[in-house]
Amino acid sequence: MSHNGPMDGITALAGLAASDASLRRFLHGLPGVDEVGARARADVLASRSIKTDSKRQAIDLAISMIDLTTLEGQDTPGKVRALCAKASRPGFGAPPVAAVCVYPDLVPAAVAGVAGTGIKVASVATAFPSGRAALDVKLADVKSAVAAGADEVDMVIDRGAFLSGRYLTVFEEIVAVRASCGDAHLKVILETGELGTLDSVRRASWLAMLAGADFIKTSTGKVAPAATLPVTLVMLEAVRDFAAAGGRRIGVKPAGGIRTAKDAIRYLVLVNETAGEPWLDPAFFRIGASSLLNDLLMQRARMETGRYAGPDYMTVD
Repeated sequence: MSHNGPMDGITALAGLAASDASLRRFLHGLPGVDEVGARARADVLASRSIKTDSKRQAIDLAISMIDLTTLEGQDTPGKVRALCAKASRPGFGAPPVAAVCVYPDLVPAAVAGVAGTGIKVASVATAFPSGRAALDVKLADVKSAVAAGADEVDMVIDRGAFLSGRYLTVFEEIVAVRASCGDAHLKVILETGELGTLDSVRRASWLAMLAGADFIKTSTGKVAPAATLPVTLVMLEAVRDFAAAGGRRIGVKPAGGIRTAKDAIRYLVLVNETAGEPWLDPAFFRIGASSLLNDLLMQRARMETGRYAGPDYMTVD
């Protein structure tokens, strides 16, 4: 991507009140995504093999990037406390995860569960996962989570507004949520499985970044397909180009469907080869997952002891 266009666009949008027309002009002026090329590039990177020493480092890095997540209707404070214990002491000599991610009403249990560990508490908000609620309800959802102690808020965009070209509606909603977050970091969920094309993923990524996102996130995990390598590739290109065009460094969080150590390592290779080493850090790359940690721990145990620790030795989340 030529950085002059986006640079000019960022400067123009920063200096003027955003409008549907200005946002459409900017977003539709971004270079189109070569879908075939993006998928081929992701396939090539996914086939990279990693040596044993590097694999051990990659497993620990992946563990340190996990947002350990439970977002089920039957969640309880007890389940969240157990999740927090596992997050802080995964076992087998592994490092703690980056964050635990829960519904807003369970934030107090999570805050108590990770106290003193340095692990962040993330909360989904804004009528997750559909995003179908009035703005004042969404903002109340955010303020409730932050007041309860959430360090990070994972919001969903209004996909209906985005897909119908009402970019200003989406932009202003993200701006309002960002203001309601206070000091908490904002992750903006694009729900890429509903966006249709990689061009839409690129536009939604830039729209979220222009509106103040600290992270862009693929999915709620409630819609198929969730995270995929080609979609994450496009999002990584977007944060790389946004930073190169004079914007802040924004993080990326694929979430949903990443279940094995092999999957996680493929994403780390993708990050390194697309955005670069500065993004290989939990401050700028997270993996939203529930079952992934168990597989990473099994692989870690095998590398340490020469044999697998079977699933019976793992807690079931």
